[in-house]
Amino acid sequence: MSTSKSTNAIVVNELTKSYGAFKAVKGVSFEIPKGQIVGFLGPNGAGKSTVMKVLTCFMSATSGDVQVAGFDVYRDPLKVRRAVGYQPENVPLYEEMVVVDYLLFMAKMRGVKRADRKARLEHVMTVCSLGDVAAKTIGELSKGYKQRVGLAQALIHDPEVVILDEPMSGLDPNQILEIRDLIKAVGRTKTVIFSSHILQEIEKLCDRVLILDHGKIVADGTVAELQAKLGGNLSLEEVFRELTKGDRQSSVRPPQTRTSEAQPAVSEEEEPTVHEATDADADVGTATANSPPPVT
Repeated sequence: MSTSKSTNAIVVNELTKSYGAFKAVKGVSFEIPKGQIVGFLGPNGAGKSTVMKVLTCFMSATSGDVQVAGFDVYRDPLKVRRAVGYQPENVPLYEEMVVVDYLLFMAKMRGVKRADRKARLEHVMTVCSLGDVAAKTIGELSKGYKQRVGLAQALIHDPEVVILDEPMSGLDPNQILEIRDLIKAVGRTKTVIFSSHILQEIEKLCDRVLILDHGKIVADGTVAELQAKLGGNLSLEEVFRELTKGDRQSSVRPPQTRTSEAQPAVSEEEEPTVHEATDADADVGTATANSPPPVT
């Protein structure tokens, strides 16, 4: 199924995901038109990362219909992976590799033709401003540059849809500004969906916001629309807190500020791995949410 006849880059209908008796995602439905930058918000354990893993074919859903770039995630997972660029929260970088070698390796893994790899490398190096560190090993880089490399590997195969899980996690204010500009640039030509605990960045970047809580979508609209529904002059943080009130504490701080307190049994950053999930995930094989897509 081609995307040429559809105006939507992502279509999700009644998506559910269960881990045994625990329902992480409960009948989620939404559509994202081509060219939108969409912020994905929710407290820890709300189901954001689970939905992203289903969208990127790293995890099977329990039920529901999902199409990405016009392809069904169940029937055409390889085509979905070729159409999607994914940056997980903890980017699977090989720190002993030189930046250019790593990106060329990822281009090969993502099925970029040999004749096109140099051009794709030059493009992502320019877009992500990696020229100054091209010859350095990834282990030498700052957190900000590692995030840029992570974004570059997500773009190397020229995907239609880009999915970023906490791309600003652990960055200082200057680095956050740089990543914000990168996401803006990417969003000019691609559909982008990204999660973040930094609500100010969601407010500045996104055409639209989806808020999940307890596995359900509790809000969907522009920031202005969400503010209007709750009485006007509220900040996005206030909107978020109002919509996600419940029996657990909302997490609106950057993830790096978390302490060693016990986390929920299934939290957003500590979900069961594919091996711990139900038999419905058996087709994922040995891949985890943080391993590069094995597209050839």
